[in-house]
Amino acid sequence: MIVTRFAPSPTGYLHIGGLRTAIYSYLWARKNNGKFLLRIEDTDLARNSKEAADAIVEAFKWVGLSHDGEILYQSERFDLYKTYVQKLLDEGKAYKCYMSKEELDALRAEQMAKKERTRYDGRYRDFTGTAPLGIEPVIRIKAPIDGQISFVDGVKGEVVFNAKDMLDDFIIARSDGVPTYNFVVTIDDALMEVTDVIRGDDHLSNTPKQIVVYNALGFSVPRFHHVPMILNPEGKKLSKRDGATDVMEYQKEGYLPETLLNFLIRLGWSHGDQEIFSLQEMQEWFDPTDINKSASAYNKEKLLWLNAHYIKTMPYERIIEELKYFGVDIGLHVRKEVLVDAIRDRAKTLKEFASQVQQILDAPQSYDEKAVEKFLTKEAMAVLEDYLAVLIAKGMMSEASEFEEFTKAFLEEKGLKLKDIAQSLRIAMVGNSVSPSVFEVLSIVGYNEVIKRIQNLIQGVRVES
Repeated sequence: MIVTRFAPSPTGYLHIGGLRTAIYSYLWARKNNGKFLLRIEDTDLARNSKEAADAIVEAFKWVGLSHDGEILYQSERFDLYKTYVQKLLDEGKAYKCYMSKEELDALRAEQMAKKERTRYDGRYRDFTGTAPLGIEPVIRIKAPIDGQISFVDGVKGEVVFNAKDMLDDFIIARSDGVPTYNFVVTIDDALMEVTDVIRGDDHLSNTPKQIVVYNALGFSVPRFHHVPMILNPEGKKLSKRDGATDVMEYQKEGYLPETLLNFLIRLGWSHGDQEIFSLQEMQEWFDPTDINKSASAYNKEKLLWLNAHYIKTMPYERIIEELKYFGVDIGLHVRKEVLVDAIRDRAKTLKEFASQVQQILDAPQSYDEKAVEKFLTKEAMAVLEDYLAVLIAKGMMSEASEFEEFTKAFLEEKGLKLKDIAQSLRIAMVGNSVSPSVFEVLSIVGYNEVIKRIQNLIQGVRVES
């Protein structure tokens, strides 16, 4: 059975690079009817944040990645890790190193002076003397001194490390007893029966160390898939400005979870020329061996295009529900479907959608100066006043088609064209000259409110004059 995991550190919020790794791990497990596990790697007690850990779980819920079983927290497993440290000590596969900070600094200075790679020189590897006073030892594992450590990576192919170049007897437990990252990750992956480790290729240098631990403890080594990083459009490391931010910021900016899933899976994986994938299609077609070997570039325009696609095709009730997050509830509006249809083709984000909805529903408190100066000439205001009088005389109407038929008849009688009144009506309705179809806006605003808003504009312009 395929078992994958996602194992973030709660020293910060879940960013999109981490989410992409989680998506790949999730899809591979689900495709194979396996398990997808969630582990919080919170052994760094000084830097951990309970809020960050909670935010990671919240982000998972938002994007709809369901994990199997309980969340595992490493901070609750220290006693377990200590038993494995002791096991390696008892078997002679690890040892106590009493090297002082002064000794280590001197060794590094000497190696740097000789232009050698700085590394621990193994001086306590076979130490049998009396332990120095006043020094709490670290625990080091006995790593291979020579030879190679190799594995077949699902993305990169065969990867080979020379032991003498990559390894020294690295620390598996600090002097205060806290175990180190590479040690606890190995134990947890083994005990969780993880078969496939999918992670960023910034972890590639950790892999030989973890293989050393797997071998020392007699655990099976899983399959590794190291995924290239996401870069900005200039080919540099992704920054917050480029989009490497908290996943939940994407919700605040009005992106949909399916947008983010679809966008991220395509940053490094493809299936022909297809751009839009359902979750079912992702599960059916995804294979980590198909992940690109080269880094992918973050493309904000593609993200917006995807989000606009989902907004255009989303059911009414889903949009109405999503807009509540932005404080906009149109569920009881009599023209709610007209309102949604008027905006869904214009908005690229839900935040933009909500703003445009509010602009139509709320009477303008002010008017765009440039629009007023450009469109509200004396002639235009005279036409608008005539239009208002005829509108009041006409009586109640509600459908966009009724407003359109009425307006065309008015213009025909006056020998005018739609351009002679359309922008005046827009400014009256929404405060500027940009809106969906003016007749749809009139229908949404409603007959009585249309009259009121036209009156407000006429009165406002008169006051200013």
